[in-house]
Amino acid sequence: MKKGISIWAFPEQPLAKSFKQAKSAGFEGVEVALAETGEINLQSTQTDMEQIRALAVQNNLSLYSVATGLYWTYSMTSDDPDVRKKAENIVKKQLDAALWLGCDTILVIPGMVAGLEPGGEVVPYQTVYNRAAEAINRLAAYAQERGVIIGLENVWNKFLLSPLEYRDFIGKANSPFVKAYFDVGNVVRDGYPEHWIDILGDRIAKVHFKDYKRDIGTLDGFVDLLTGDVNYPAVLKALSQTGYNGWVTAEVFPPVGIEHDAWLNEVSWAMDKILSRASD
Repeated sequence: MKKGISIWAFPEQPLAKSFKQAKSAGFEGVEVALAETGEINLQSTQTDMEQIRALAVQNNLSLYSVATGLYWTYSMTSDDPDVRKKAENIVKKQLDAALWLGCDTILVIPGMVAGLEPGGEVVPYQTVYNRAAEAINRLAAYAQERGVIIGLENVWNKFLLSPLEYRDFIGKANSPFVKAYFDVGNVVRDGYPEHWIDILGDRIAKVHFKDYKRDIGTLDGFVDLLTGDVNYPAVLKALSQTGYNGWVTAEVFPPVGIEHDAWLNEVSWAMDKILSRASD
């Protein structure tokens, strides 16, 4: 498997600096992110993206996926049709950016019953299911045109709450360009990632690695790699049995007040330790 890291592991700084640090810490690639502002944004051009791709090449790094946090604000299943339209346009922009950057996958939250913030919009589950399915079906053709996979991530959105439903939802799209972006840590609160991997099988396009402590049960339960309840030997065994040999991304966020380079080296060491078990 290939060892990557999320751009969110770096503070707000030029991508050139982040790429250099990632390479120095021993990562093979970086998952970049689309935002409303910054070097990869909703107005970025092909030329902009090709310059960023060149920066990665200069640092001997691969760019393989485009994430975004925008779906927490713009949901494809909102009751507001303007929000839904903007969310679909964000997916298209991600697909364009991925093509220009040389990435083969984007990360998409297909919709949400409710977000993480209390008092936010709550949309009926069946409505979310129907709207999400319709949107993904529309977008699958655009993804195919660009040769980029829409990776649907399992997140805390109160939607697609079981691996069986997740698998079947992806299957209904009936497209090789709609797959799962499976986050190992996001299912630990209520389940076991190795079970999800067994069920999703070859529908998995990309994988996030992080860790979580069940007995905390809140967002504070996300902890450093190898310090939580993820059974990484079981996860690696399940991934191996599916034939998965693609990118695994450390989706981690730098703690406040740490020495960043030292922390990146610790993340890299943890990833190496996890991945060394793939050949056990």
